[in-house]
Amino acid sequence: MTTANKITVTRILLIPLFVMMAIYYGKSVESKQPHAWQHIAAVAIFILAAASDGIDGYIARRYNQRSALGVVLDPIADKGLLLAAIITLSFSNWTYEFPLWFPVLVITRDVVILVGSAILHYLIGNVHVQPSWMGKAATALQMLAISFTLLQLDFFVKTVTFANQSYELHFLDIPVALAGFFTLISGIGYVMSGIRQLQAGGHAN
Repeated sequence: MTTANKITVTRILLIPLFVMMAIYYGKSVESKQPHAWQHIAAVAIFILAAASDGIDGYIARRYNQRSALGVVLDPIADKGLLLAAIITLSFSNWTYEFPLWFPVLVITRDVVILVGSAILHYLIGNVHVQPSWMGKAATALQMLAISFTLLQLDFFVKTVTFANQSYELHFLDIPVALAGFFTLISGIGYVMSGIRQLQAGGHAN
């Protein structure tokens, strides 16, 4: 196994460690006795795991360590870290949590892309998934929302009234909403691309 692949495997192993520390910190917040060291540990583990993505990529390019295993492991590690953070920060009892629609939207888009790719492969034998700038923006904004939430950078909380109901509007709702919007639009874009490929392959119906 190459050095680059070892770093990727390490990133995958860091995911459950991050989840564990995030959950423990959430439990301490829920008990009104937050343990700062658990928060710091969760943030540090996530940063280390995220940084390792660039490191293993650099090593693979610099020392010609590209491999078939790396092609499979790297996206698994990247997507695993992203989804683990989004899901954990939706249920971990931190002071600010992701609204439930956010993980549902992100997971649904990824499932649709995965199932759609399988259908294309079955029907026409090949799949061309071209990363769009919307998809890249969605990933970047998801990471931004995760980072802000991990650091709990909630600069303001306002109470708004709508239809005789009071709602709390957090600053952190803004990056989450932006990430959700681009995730939805990019998902629609991938679906349309898949439909065009089906039509081109003679499966217009």
